[in-house]
Amino acid sequence: MRKTLVGVLAAAVLVTGATGTVLASPTNSTQRQLDGLVKQHEFPAALATVTEADGRSTSYVAGTSELGKRTPVPKDGQVRAGSNTKTFVATVVLQLVGEGKIELDKPINHYLPGAVKDDRITVRQLLNHTSGLANYTEFLGLDKFEDVRHRYFEPRELLDVANAHPVTGEPGEKFKYSNTNYVLLGLLAQKVTGRPISENVDKRIIQKLGLKDTYWPGIGDETIRGKHPHGYALTSKGVEDVTEIDPSWGWAAGQIISSTKDLNTFFRALLKGDLMPKAQLDEMQKTVDTKGEMWPGAEYGLGLASSPLSCGGRYWGHGGDVHGFETRGGVASNGKAISVAVTALPGTFAETPEEGQQAHDAMLAAVDAGLCGAK
Repeated sequence: MRKTLVGVLAAAVLVTGATGTVLASPTNSTQRQLDGLVKQHEFPAALATVTEADGRSTSYVAGTSELGKRTPVPKDGQVRAGSNTKTFVATVVLQLVGEGKIELDKPINHYLPGAVKDDRITVRQLLNHTSGLANYTEFLGLDKFEDVRHRYFEPRELLDVANAHPVTGEPGEKFKYSNTNYVLLGLLAQKVTGRPISENVDKRIIQKLGLKDTYWPGIGDETIRGKHPHGYALTSKGVEDVTEIDPSWGWAAGQIISSTKDLNTFFRALLKGDLMPKAQLDEMQKTVDTKGEMWPGAEYGLGLASSPLSCGGRYWGHGGDVHGFETRGGVASNGKAISVAVTALPGTFAETPEEGQQAHDAMLAAVDAGLCGAK
């Protein structure tokens, strides 16, 4: 849920037919990238899955699951996926558009009367972060994470925080990433279906694709249920194990738990057109310029980001930042996918902001190497 460095919040939270997942040779370029994330940038652990165009997946790990111990990192281990949640929620919303239950260019207040102060803000503007709404995560005190780590937030409480602060621009004027947009979209999906957004995501995506390591934590669930590495964050006491947290502050903007393999499966299915009609997928891929707010060259569609590759072309994905974990990845035009996860946010172990930025850039480089580099 954070953009790049510790303390900067809210930036960035396909049925593959895979024949199995294996640990990779240390000579692999992706393995070298993970080793570098651990050795050069001090992430406790790094995980990745590369899924080839034919659906074969290979898993990579580096580092240790627990600081101070030599604990093997579980392949395909579960992590908090942060803002990748937005793509799941956007998929549900666009499915509902395809079903005629939501209109992209209708004001959100048409569906949720009085939800925001400006009646001009549309569903589309929420999806592509051009609403101008304040980002509630900037005002929750997440920079003092220990104060809110175990607190439960109601979704409407998150919206109230945003509505109490000035807008950042006129509706449709410019891209400005705001987690508030996706709280509203979660409430929208609940309103038109009469069911929780978590249930919609589960039935419409997770169960449909057989994502065995992906789930939306229930109220009060602070754990990661399956095999997983520990996540670490910088608090007032120093670096702490923050694997267990109440994720409700992220809700429809960043609550999901997943694995690198499952994220590949999801994004491949999405981009193949397995989750929505072509008309809605085309809308999803209509982008706005992020003007460097996310990372260099990034463009943002409806819950989906497009990024340039060093070998030419672009890839589609999202990424996520939440205390203890960062994920990055996507799918190239040839159907090859990679997802990379580390067990701390860039900057957690850095002595300077420049080192933190370098760690963030190294995550993007690992994605690029996985999609462009040879084995």
